[in-house]
Amino acid sequence: MRIKEVIVVEGKDDTAKVRQAVNADTIETNGSAIDDLVIAQIRHAKEKRGVIIFTDPDYPGERIRHIVDQHVQGCKHAFLPKKHARANKDRGIGIEHASIDHIRQALSLVYELSDPALSEIEKDDLISFGLIGGPSASERREKLGDRLHIGKTNGKQLLRRLNMFHITKDQLGSAMNQIMQEEKNEQ
Repeated sequence: MRIKEVIVVEGKDDTAKVRQAVNADTIETNGSAIDDLVIAQIRHAKEKRGVIIFTDPDYPGERIRHIVDQHVQGCKHAFLPKKHARANKDRGIGIEHASIDHIRQALSLVYELSDPALSEIEKDDLISFGLIGGPSASERREKLGDRLHIGKTNGKQLLRRLNMFHITKDQLGSAMNQIMQEEKNEQ
């Protein structure tokens, strides 16, 4: 599988793992202290080929995603669920621990951001599905993030991400109905 865009990852281990899964070029941020040179490289890659931000599903990875997205607008985003980014309980979380298949799947489900002014989903929709303000809201948001391949979020981030990635009310409703049915079957 050949990826046209340049993939932004955190480090050399991520680059090695991504290259095992797909034929792609990467830019490494070398952590969250992203310097101006790396931002300039990402900006140049975005102009020439496009960019996919593919960071670890943890706080530092989300911070890097946010920094890059703020400085280089119009990037695409790929997300790997935490459960697929962990080799075992003793090791950290990261793309370098994911299987080849999970990396390919994440890169095949890339999202482009849209204008938040065109949002369709509202806070009341999240409340009605128990995604914010309820006892199991965090767990439901994590399940929804995995199902829609948009990553784990808090309540405020979820609303923004759903709308930025053009998730429709119907898609949200369908995903939540499946999650609620699974929860019902688990009881």
